Amino acid sequence: MAKIYYQEDCNLSALEGKTIAVIGYGSQGHAHALNAKESGCNVIIGLYEGSKSWEKAEKQGFKVYTAAEAAKKADVIMILINDEKQAAMYKKDIEPNLEAGNMLMFAHGFAIHFNQIIPPKDVDVTMIAPKGPGHTVRSEYQEGKGVPCLVAVYQDATGKALDKALAYGLAIGGARAGLLETTFRTETETDLFGEQAVLCGGVCALMQAGFETLVEAGYDPRNAYFECIHEMKLIVDLIYQSGFEGMRYSISNTAEYGDYVTGPKIITEETKKTMKKILSDIQDGSFAKEFLLDMSPAGGQAHFKAMKKKAAEHPSEAIGKEVRKLYSWNNEDTKLINN
Repeated sequence: MAKIYYQEDCNLSALEGKTIAVIGYGSQGHAHALNAKESGCNVIIGLYEGSKSWEKAEKQGFKVYTAAEAAKKADVIMILINDEKQAAMYKKDIEPNLEAGNMLMFAHGFAIHFNQIIPPKDVDVTMIAPKGPGHTVRSEYQEGKGVPCLVAVYQDATGKALDKALAYGLAIGGARAGLLETTFRTETETDLFGEQAVLCGGVCALMQAGFETLVEAGYDPRNAYFECIHEMKLIVDLIYQSGFEGMRYSISNTAEYGDYVTGPKIITEETKKTMKKILSDIQDGSFAKEFLLDMSPAGGQAHFKAMKKKAAEHPSEAIGKEVRKLYSWNNEDTKLINN
C-alpha cells in the first residue's frame, strides 16, 4: 500500500529561503499561490505578456513576471497552465532558465509521462496534484482544512526532492487532508481515466441520457432536469461524506431497492469492456496523441470546438439555466467561472 503523508510528516523549512514561481494564475494557479503565500512561502507569478490574470495577481499581492523571468528568479517552478500548452512554454521560457538543483513541479503528470517535456538530469521533478478544483483548494484552505493531494517524485537530483514536494503540499493545505504517494504514470493514467469514464464523460452522459429519456416520454423538461441532473449533487455529497453505505442509509427503501436492481442494467459487462478500451487508449498514448494533435496549431482545435458547440446546444443546458434562476444562490455559475 502506498504511504499517505500528513502535516507531521512534512516540514516547511525544506522551502526556506527558496522562491516559488507559480506559472499560470487560473483555477489551480491562484489557489496554490495564495495558499503557499499565506503559509509563509516566497511566491512569485509567471504569466505570458498581456495575460488577463496579470493585474488580478498583482492586486492580490504578488510580483508578476513573464514566465521566463519568473523561472530565472525561482528555485521551485510549479507549472499550472493547460496540458497542451506546457511543452512549448517550457521549451521557450523555462528550459533556458533552469539551474542545477532547481525543482520543476507539476499538478498533473501528462507532459512528463507522455514525453512532452524532458527535463535535464540535474533538476528535481516532482508533483503535487490536488484531488479537487482550484476554488476548492482555496476555500478548504481558508476554512482550516485541505484537499487531498497526490505526491510523486519523477527525478531526485538533489536527494531532497520528496522533502521539498511534501513541504509544498503542506504549504497549499494538502497535508491537512493527506498526501498519497504515487508515480507520474499512475497519476496520469488514473486521472485521465477517471475524468473520461466516470467524473466528466460518464456522469454527464448518464445525466443527459436520463434527461432525454424522460423528455422523450413526454415529461416536463424542468421535472426531468430536477430528477436526473439537479439531484446528482445531493447524492454525490452523501457519498463524499459517508460512502455508498451512508448514501443508501439516507435514501428511501424504494430508492435503495431500485439502486440494487437497476444499476447493473445500466452499467453492464459491455460498459466495463468499453471502460477497459478507454483505459487501454490512455495507457498506450492513443488518447494523448489524438488530443495533442487536435490542440496543435495544425489541428486548430477543430474537433474540440465542434464537440464543445454540440454539448452547449443540448436541451438540458437551456432548461438548466432556467431552473437555476429559481435557486437562492443563482449567481453560483458566475462565481465559479470567475474563479
